[in-house]
Amino acid sequence: MSHGHSHGGGGCRCAAEREEPPEQRGLAYGLYLRIDLERLQCLNESREGSGRGVFKPWEERTDRSKFVESDADEELLFNIPFTGNVKLKGIIIMGEDDDSHPSEMRLYKNIPQMSFDDTDREPDQTFSLNRDVTGELEYATKISRFSNVYHLSIHISKNFGADTTKVFYIGLRGEWTELRRHEVTICNYEASANPADHRVHQVTPQTHFIS
Repeated sequence: MSHGHSHGGGGCRCAAEREEPPEQRGLAYGLYLRIDLERLQCLNESREGSGRGVFKPWEERTDRSKFVESDADEELLFNIPFTGNVKLKGIIIMGEDDDSHPSEMRLYKNIPQMSFDDTDREPDQTFSLNRDVTGELEYATKISRFSNVYHLSIHISKNFGADTTKVFYIGLRGEWTELRRHEVTICNYEASANPADHRVHQVTPQTHFIS
């Protein structure tokens, strides 16, 4: 698949530089708990459902029994719906220590059911990736662009030269806001409804700080 690429750039840093104890670092990458896994899609995966397995606890990132490998070519496209709104701050991409490791990642926000045809559009941010076989390199997002995300698409557009791409772990760091809907049941017995008696849904945001 051949697509035009736009590079927005982005820095990376070692997660260990955050000088957090392991248990705190694991909490920081806890956004995988806020993914609607039943609706998560990975396009061009060689084994159906394997893309879901790379979203796992940070402590389990080195479990190499769970991974996703591309099928027809080197590209992968993850469509990730969240169970609320997310402020995305950083991403870790862990792969194999060979040419199958992703070399470019493109992020798109709030485009549900994204397809490879949609990747021709301008991404919200693009990263050139380094090989990371320990799950320590974090790529910091432009928070102003990713402060209200209910759906994230990650396009792995190329690798370092292999026919297929392999990913073992994707870590997401940020904040999650729950949307709670308070519904009022309306029992209407009058012949003509009184608009004053009807209530609309109220949405109350509650923010949970994961980092």
